[in-house]
Amino acid sequence: MTTAFDPIDLSGTQLANRVALAPMTRSRAFGPGNSPTDSTVEYYRQRASAGLLITEAIQPSVLGQGYPDTPGLHSREQVAAWRRVTDAVHAAGGRIFAQLMHGGRIGHPDLYPDGLVPVGVSPVAAPGQIYLHTGPADYVVPRELTSDEIRATVTDFAAAARNAIEAGFDGVEVHGANGYLIHQFLAPNTNLRTDEWGGSVEGRIRFAVEVTRAVAAEIGAARTGIRLSPAIGLLGLEEPDPEPTYTALVEELDRLGLAYLSLIENTREFARTVRKLYSGTLILTAATENGTGAEELKLIEDGTADLITFGRLFLANPDLPARLRAGGPYNAPDRATFFGGGDQGYIDYPALES
Repeated sequence: MTTAFDPIDLSGTQLANRVALAPMTRSRAFGPGNSPTDSTVEYYRQRASAGLLITEAIQPSVLGQGYPDTPGLHSREQVAAWRRVTDAVHAAGGRIFAQLMHGGRIGHPDLYPDGLVPVGVSPVAAPGQIYLHTGPADYVVPRELTSDEIRATVTDFAAAARNAIEAGFDGVEVHGANGYLIHQFLAPNTNLRTDEWGGSVEGRIRFAVEVTRAVAAEIGAARTGIRLSPAIGLLGLEEPDPEPTYTALVEELDRLGLAYLSLIENTREFARTVRKLYSGTLILTAATENGTGAEELKLIEDGTADLITFGRLFLANPDLPARLRAGGPYNAPDRATFFGGGDQGYIDYPALES
């Protein structure tokens, strides 16, 4: 029987175990030009005993930024700063993938220079408010991307992936989940287009497939993963009938020979459907009431998933794999730092650090 503590070959990247650090937005890129700092180096180094670390969301371009103080991988200073992180993780024996995320309509003009505004699939504003340094502000109506701009955004992802490898990452995870740009293309209430990028299941999945294909072409499919969240409903996205869309998408992704597909579970039934559709490595963020715990390791033993991500518990227990193997004890997570339901891997905006 396979257990969480068995090694796994991730398309040529050898992982010591099957416990993964979930990607968690941190808003702590206080270095020059939204680059990581010493605290980022220490955060990932402390958790390097995971089989795989997946970073906080990293924007592939200036307009990809969704929140204050989030890091990028589109400048030389950002690449150099991330190299310090990857060097520390590798020195501690870990493996780390960079998660690339474009916020799309999730953003605000105050985050960008020169009067730029958020861009989106269609001119549909997100509900609610964004937190800025000046306080909460309503989300704005995004400017609809042209077809040429969509293709340019695909190129931005590929360039950021190349930068990630230069920065020493073992690979890249394309963030297609949780209400951000790629997910906005997938959801019918945010994708109102009637051109090749919308209007049908084939059109709505095109951007996700093209971004993933471009990243794989740039750095190799064996170093490329993607994260999906069918019908999770974060940030105002509505997917009342997700199975046709995600079945078609997973079938397309399966043809690319990726390092992995990371799935945020909606229902156990659909997770098992994805398990059957996808022939590669499946990483699962399990649907839970109070965050992923040791009991979810059985999903590896019964073959539902190949790796399990941990968010809250990994924040509170940097040596989590050793504690899971020993059966505890566990530090209790501070729930006040989280927003949203389940164990999606998102934390609230922290106080500024030096």
